[in-house]
Amino acid sequence: MFTGIVEELGEVVRVTETGDDSALVAVRGPLVTSDARHGDSIAVNGVCLTVVDSADGVFTADVMGETLRRSALGALRPGDRVNLERAAALGSRLGGHLVQGHVDGVGELLDRTPAEKWETVRFRLPTALARYVVEKGSITVDGVSLTVAAVGDDWFAVGLIPTTLALTTLGVKKPGDPVNLEVDVLAKYVERLLGDRLAGDAR
Repeated sequence: MFTGIVEELGEVVRVTETGDDSALVAVRGPLVTSDARHGDSIAVNGVCLTVVDSADGVFTADVMGETLRRSALGALRPGDRVNLERAAALGSRLGGHLVQGHVDGVGELLDRTPAEKWETVRFRLPTALARYVVEKGSITVDGVSLTVAAVGDDWFAVGLIPTTLALTTLGVKKPGDPVNLEVDVLAKYVERLLGDRLAGDAR
């Protein structure tokens, strides 16, 4: 479990294909590897990955076919910057919202509107996820916990403060760039529970 508060901007060191639909990714992140051990979880652009090895500020993780298909990690190349966050510790402050690190789909940055101190950024929203996104609700974009400022049929917008622009990859993303999206898990649970209840009433 994560909070969507990025701890460090890491760098992809190498991507090694290990099969028809899997890869081994090596990422440099001195902060997140300072206490990383085999089996620990680290979110890379919002995707929960398991540490296979960690040495000299670099950790490696296996990325399976399901992850490559459901996220934008398959497009990573050496030198790319990535948002990194270690798993939340019990008793720590929950600065963002509950983030599982299970990407629901891939969106696309549509446009950026700069203001004096912040920016409004719009993203394309996959149709299957639209029902989970509401104004003032929470969403995770490339591992960053954000509040939805506006929403349309196939898009949503967020406001990015200077800290987010400076300390995450969202500050340099360009129109057309893909992003990993994770909707608020509470919305999915509510839908399932209500669906089961309505189905029971129908019977």
